[in-house]
This record gives sequence, structure tokens and C-alpha cells, in this order.
Amino acid sequence: MTDKQFNDQSNLISNISGVLVIDKPVGMTSHDVVQQVRLGTRIRRAGHTGTLDPRASGVLVVLVGPAVRLSEYVSTSDKRYQAVLRFGVTTSTYDTEGEITSRAPVDISYEELEEALSTFVGEFEQTPPIYSAIKVDGRKAYDIARDGETVELEPRQITVHSLELLDWDPPEAVIDVHCSSGTYIRSLAFDLGQKLGCGATLVGLRRTRNGRFGLRDAISLNKLQEAFRNGDWYKYLIPAAEALGDWYTVELTYEQVDAVRHGHRVAAPEVVEAGLWGRAISEEGELVALIEYDAETNEWQPRKVFFR
Repeated sequence: MTDKQFNDQSNLISNISGVLVIDKPVGMTSHDVVQQVRLGTRIRRAGHTGTLDPRASGVLVVLVGPAVRLSEYVSTSDKRYQAVLRFGVTTSTYDTEGEITSRAPVDISYEELEEALSTFVGEFEQTPPIYSAIKVDGRKAYDIARDGETVELEPRQITVHSLELLDWDPPEAVIDVHCSSGTYIRSLAFDLGQKLGCGATLVGLRRTRNGRFGLRDAISLNKLQEAFRNGDWYKYLIPAAEALGDWYTVELTYEQVDAVRHGHRVAAPEVVEAGLWGRAISEEGELVALIEYDAETNEWQPRKVFFR
């Protein structure tokens, strides 16, 4: 390869930006998957938008290239899970990785379980499991717990939009959970078991949606690794603008694209809510910037500009 070819290829790689939606397999950490993406794409700037435990599978959104700057916005998106809960047993970790801490008989009807689930719909405070990656004084909670030290985690405000009982085959239930970012399904399982008086633990978890991306958008890691070897992985790259597909959208003219990229305001085509954030895209659908509406001037102010 000549120096020119090398430079051309390097420039091409550095300009690649977008989203890979991966169906993470059980047994891998989210970080392991990101590392596979970095190796396969040869792009160092890559990161996921919401950790999945190694024992969980499903939708893992990985941002590649300049699109990683969207992480703080995509990671706060709602999530959806299909979870398998086993009643009559509790563990130290609230899942099957921990030591069993209690056992109890299970005598719950379908109707009683549905009624209990309904009480966990809405906004409420949830205490994360002590075996989690939350940091306490610079240390991860699970490291503190494994060292035999006491861990106290503050409750967090979460929202459960819906809880649906999909199957009840005592002592196990399958539920569909639509919730806000930051919700721990393990804690939900534990709290539900406490409410029903018999205990419960999480035995299986699959994320079916992260923000606007679902399993239908996802590619298996094996298939993606094959695409890396074939050199055609680009066909699975989703444009960065689609990561915020549910945001208010302003399509810019060629002249406005140039103005926004230089940090200048542009006139708003219509009046919207004061302080609303939106995505500014080019006529080709490229994400240009994240913008904020100024009601006093009826203009859009660039807040985060891409590809200057």
C-alpha cells in the first residue's frame, strides 16, 4: 500500500460515523462487544449506550466515530426487556449468579401476580442492587460487596411505563418491562418477590428495545464479525441521525448547513416550545448539529455541532 492509499484509507475511516445495533449474546460483557467493534472497524472511537450484564442478551447500541458524542442523549432513552423471574427464592445478587439467601413456598394465582405487577407501574424510587457497577467513593459497589464490606446505595427515581405478564408457569413468570433508563430489572424482581411474600430472583433477561432501536434493527455478533472479515460491515451501519429519530427535526438548506457548522443561528420555520432541543440534518439526511429553540428570536441555536 502506498502512502497515498494509506492516508486515503485513514481519512475514510476517521470520517465514518453511525450506529451499530448488535444483538449481544449471553456470556459477553458490553465492553467485550465494543472491543470487537473497535477491532473489526479499526475505529477506536466506539462506545455503547447502556450496559447489559454478561448473563443478559439483546439490543446493545454501539456508537461509532464522531457519533459517540451522542452517547449522553441516547443512553437516557427508554428501554424494554423480556425477563424471566423465579419465585420462592432470593439470592445475594438478585439473580442466579449469587448465593441463595432464602427459600419459600409459592402459592400465587395468575390474578394475584398481575395485581402485584400493576403496583410497580409509574414513577417511584428504586434501590439498585449492591452487586452493581455503581461507584461509591470511587469504588464499584460490587467490589465493595465482594470484599465483605457494607454497601449503602441511595434510591433512584425511575419510571416503569408498563409491566405485562406474558406467561405464568409456577414458580417462573415471563414479563415484559417498558421502563426508563437506570431501571434495574434485578431490583424489580426482588421487590416484586418481597411484595408477594415469597421472594423472587431474575433468571433470564433479554433487552428487546433501546430507544428507537429494537431487535428488528439488530445484527447478531457472529454475523457482524463475518462482515468484518468480508470488509462489508458498512452495510449494517445506521446513520447517526437515526439514533435521535424521535427528536424534533429541522432540515437545513445548503447555506444553513454551512452557517450552523460555524455556530451561527438559523431562523426557525415554525414556532415550537421554548427551550426545545432538536436535531438539524442536511438535505441528504446527515446529522449536522443538536440545536435549541430560542423563543425570543424564533431561531435555532447550535449546541453541539458535528463535522465542522
